[in-house]
Amino acid sequence: VETLHAPPPSAPAPAAQGEGDERRGERRKRGGGDRAPGAPAPDQPPEQAQPTAPPAQPAPVQQPAVVTPPPPPPAPGAGPQQAGPAPASIEEVKRRRRQRVEEGGTRTIIEEPGNRTIVQEKGGRAMIRHDETERMRRTSRDLRRERRPDGGNLTIAIRPGGIEVYSEFDSSGRLMRRYRRDRDGREVNLIDNRRFRRGAPVILDLGPVRLRMPRERYILNYERASDEDIYEALMAGPVERLQRGYSLDEIRYNTYLRDRMRRIDLDTVNFDFGAWQVHPDQYRRLERIANVINRVLDRRPDEVFLIEGHTDAVGSDIDNLTLSDRRAEEVAIILSDTFGIPPENLVTQGYGEEFLKVPTLRAERANRRVAVRRITPLLARGR
Repeated sequence: VETLHAPPPSAPAPAAQGEGDERRGERRKRGGGDRAPGAPAPDQPPEQAQPTAPPAQPAPVQQPAVVTPPPPPPAPGAGPQQAGPAPASIEEVKRRRRQRVEEGGTRTIIEEPGNRTIVQEKGGRAMIRHDETERMRRTSRDLRRERRPDGGNLTIAIRPGGIEVYSEFDSSGRLMRRYRRDRDGREVNLIDNRRFRRGAPVILDLGPVRLRMPRERYILNYERASDEDIYEALMAGPVERLQRGYSLDEIRYNTYLRDRMRRIDLDTVNFDFGAWQVHPDQYRRLERIANVINRVLDRRPDEVFLIEGHTDAVGSDIDNLTLSDRRAEEVAIILSDTFGIPPENLVTQGYGEEFLKVPTLRAERANRRVAVRRITPLLARGR
C-alpha cells in the first residue's frame, strides 16, 4: 500500500516573470492547493511520491478552510464580455486583462479575453473559471440562447443530424445541468449540479489516496501504453470508495477527489514556452487517445472526461494558470474538431504550476503538458 504525497511546501517568495515572459526567472514554489491546511501536498504527481510504510490507521486529515468557488464568467448573453479576436499570445492576454478589487480588498477579480475569470483571494491561491460555450459552438450549425424565468440562461447548441446539447445556467452563470437530446428524442444526462447549493464551499475534507496498484498502472505513460491499456485505464472505476456523488466544481478543485480516478499523461504533446497552441504536426499524437475515448462513448454515451492543463514552474501564478487552462482547452478543441469527440463529453481545467512532473524550478518542457481522466464515477447524477 502506498500513500501518495509530496514534500511539504516551502515558504513563498516574490514572483518572477511569467512563463509567458522572455526572462525565465526562478522562484520558490508556494504551498497551497486544494488540500487541508497542514496536510501534505497532493499529487506532485503520484509517480514522484515516495512510498511510505502503511500505517495502522490512516492519518487524520485536518478540516480545510471554507473556500467557495470563484464566480463563473457571465453565462452566454448574461453580461458584458470582452470584444475582439481571440488572443494569440500570453502577452496579448496580459495587455487585455481587466482587474478589479472586491470584498474590501480581500478578493481580486481578473477578467481575460476568451471569457475567463481568475479570482485571487488575499493570502490564498488563485482559481480560474471559463465559459465553454465557444468550444461548443465550433461543432454546431446554430447556437441559441434563451433567458429563463428564474434569471438564469439556457444555451442550446444544435449540431448536424438534429442533435441538441442543452446547458442550463443559474442567474450567476454557474452551470446547473448539461444534457444531450438526440434526434429520436432520447436524452443523455451529462452533468447535473442542481442538488448543490449556489456558493457552497467546494474544498472537501478528504485524505490522500492510498494506492493498492503499481503506479505505472495508476498513471499511464501514453507513449508506452497499448490501446487496450488506455481503454482499461479510462474504463476503470475509482481506486477508493466514494462517499457520495460530487459537483463538477468539487471535482475541479479537489486533488484528492480527482486522484480517485486513474490518469493518462499525454507526454507526447508538449507546448512551447509561454504558449498554449499545439503545432499541427502534433495532432496525430492525440489520435490514439481520441480513438479510445470514442470507443468508450460508443459503449457509454454519457461519459465525461476531464482534460487537465499544466505549466512549468517559471513565472507568476496568474500567467501560468491561464496558460494551463488554455492548453487544456486547446487539446479539447483538437479532440473534437479533428477526431470527432462530442465537446459536451469533455470538460477542461488548468492547474498552472501546481503539479510538476519534473521537480525543477527552471523552464522544463515536460512540465508543459496535459492529462486525461474519466470523471463520470465522481459526478452526482440527478437531483
